[in-house]
Amino acid sequence: MSETPAQFRRRARSWLETNIPSDKAPLDGIAARDYALAWQRRQFEGGWAGLAWPKKAGGCGLSILQQIIWYEEYARAGAPRTLDPLFVALNHAGPTIIACGSADQQAYHLPRILAGMVVWCQGFSEPNAGSDLAGLKMRGRIEGNELVVEGQKIWSSYADMAVWQELLIRTDPEAKISAALSWVICPMDAPGITVRPILTMAGAYKYCEVFYDNVRIPLANVVGGLNNGWATAMSTLSFERGTASLGLLIALTLRIEEMLADCPSSRPLMKARLAQLRAEAAAVRATAYRVALDNEHGVPDASGSIVRLSFSELEQRATAAAVDLYGLDGAKVIGGHGLGHEYLDAFSETIAGGTSEIQRNIIGERLLGLPKGPR
Repeated sequence: MSETPAQFRRRARSWLETNIPSDKAPLDGIAARDYALAWQRRQFEGGWAGLAWPKKAGGCGLSILQQIIWYEEYARAGAPRTLDPLFVALNHAGPTIIACGSADQQAYHLPRILAGMVVWCQGFSEPNAGSDLAGLKMRGRIEGNELVVEGQKIWSSYADMAVWQELLIRTDPEAKISAALSWVICPMDAPGITVRPILTMAGAYKYCEVFYDNVRIPLANVVGGLNNGWATAMSTLSFERGTASLGLLIALTLRIEEMLADCPSSRPLMKARLAQLRAEAAAVRATAYRVALDNEHGVPDASGSIVRLSFSELEQRATAAAVDLYGLDGAKVIGGHGLGHEYLDAFSETIAGGTSEIQRNIIGERLLGLPKGPR
């Protein structure tokens, strides 16, 4: 007899209560990497890694409903935030390789991601091509069975500790954008790569700029086909916009409930502000569940941009309200794990995965059928 959702929830809750780390995750550096890998290994060994990944990809092959239940129990238990050094591996690279990768790429990389063996980073944005991926300039020329890559990427999260990078480059300088790019698995220890960490205003070295000087990458590392990187990258971004932040969204809704409970009745305007945030969070959460369930067996469609846009702006408003509620010197605000850190870090949310303006364009053009803006 198959397990009911209620039985699955009880089993997940029991395991989390017994296994979640008692200490907080370090904010950056090698300590943050080791913490994230150890926690992922514990989940893998306990049978809780890749719940909704197909069994042929090494996952558990469970339903998206069970994945949602896990996220709910994960947030309720106060487990480590899902936005950590393994975010790209688990939510970008892994799903993209499942959808677009070769059998050899899947066999090598997917088990290592799930078992907590490697950190991945993303190499999409450039100094003059952020959300506008069509404008990226970094090139890779073919020499024999290799790509020789030169250029620069920026805002590559955890590139200073990553083993692999999902790298988007221009491999046909003459073609239109849909046939000009390639999505490549780049080994971060390749000769010619220089990584420079960037200190954010939140006080952590989270992002990096990466320089490539005649870096040689095997052609076998191209995912989805040479000069087909635009389609592969759209798969990556669809996962990022559609389902990657679901766990964070659920945790945010619980945080808003906690804030509302902490707000004294002597602050009616703050109470009303938090009640409005709770209503918005409930709407975003319901939308995210529907998008996840509607896209259970494939790459999320453009409706993921609704979730991405709504969540990113909600998080900024909610963390700003938290600082106003508890005060700049409040015990829940100060410190590396305080709400003040989350408030500063949330400014990046309306940029990552495509700015809010990009998300609105996608919603307007691909979902509502509005005329395309000037290109």
